[in-house]
Amino acid sequence: MTEPLLSIDHVSVVRDGRPMLDDISLTIPEGRHTAILGRNGAGKSTLVKLITRQLYPTGGQGAVRIFGQTQWNVFELRSLLGVVSPAIQTDYAGEEALEVFDAVVSGFFAARGVWNHAVTEAMRQASREALERMGVTHLIGRQMATLSTGEARRVLIARALVHRPRALLLDEPCAGLDPATRRQFLEALRDVARSGVTLVLVTHHVEEILPEIDHLVLLRDAQVLSDGPKSDLLTGPVLSDLFGMSTTVEKRGDWSWAHLD
Repeated sequence: MTEPLLSIDHVSVVRDGRPMLDDISLTIPEGRHTAILGRNGAGKSTLVKLITRQLYPTGGQGAVRIFGQTQWNVFELRSLLGVVSPAIQTDYAGEEALEVFDAVVSGFFAARGVWNHAVTEAMRQASREALERMGVTHLIGRQMATLSTGEARRVLIARALVHRPRALLLDEPCAGLDPATRRQFLEALRDVARSGVTLVLVTHHVEEILPEIDHLVLLRDAQVLSDGPKSDLLTGPVLSDLFGMSTTVEKRGDWSWAHLD
């Protein structure tokens, strides 16, 4: 039996006496594209840090397992679970001399460049393929600091894909994108979803939930409010409960939009 991508069993995280996550349990099987949805402050960022091993459970007997393991070498984990977030982009945007192709190749070394690393032809080929997959080969030769937000976000996803990971964790991946760039970016993510990479999308925007995502986890007040099929949870009454305001859900083709009444 295949181990789930993520298994969290009665986990709490407390900071300054305040629960950031309160006795949550959650399982995400590999192969099931999932969106984690909630208001700001609901616990999404803390959950991401648990998954990426930046935080650990506070006391108790709770456990976080990724691909069945509680202990990971972070470099090894990154080869199986790619991570993209605005915070990572901020780090790379500050590297004035970092060129796009080098930034992608550096994904093999969990570094911000390829200095003092032996780059093989196989690594170069995988990097070219990842850039092609995200439609940004034309950016090769540019410095990361000169890219637009949308361009940099695509390059960082290419960087996360060089290992051909089994899953991709996307933490608010559309933050800072204008509506047109956001739609282009989301369409590129649809191609990734269809390729067999499991997507876990963390967001507070219903319109960013890809049609390929068929499962939702709703977070509210540091707890899992609901966990189930998108068809059951992406409704006005459920989202009204989640956001604490009367909400209407509208379908536009394969996509959904939420409107506060």
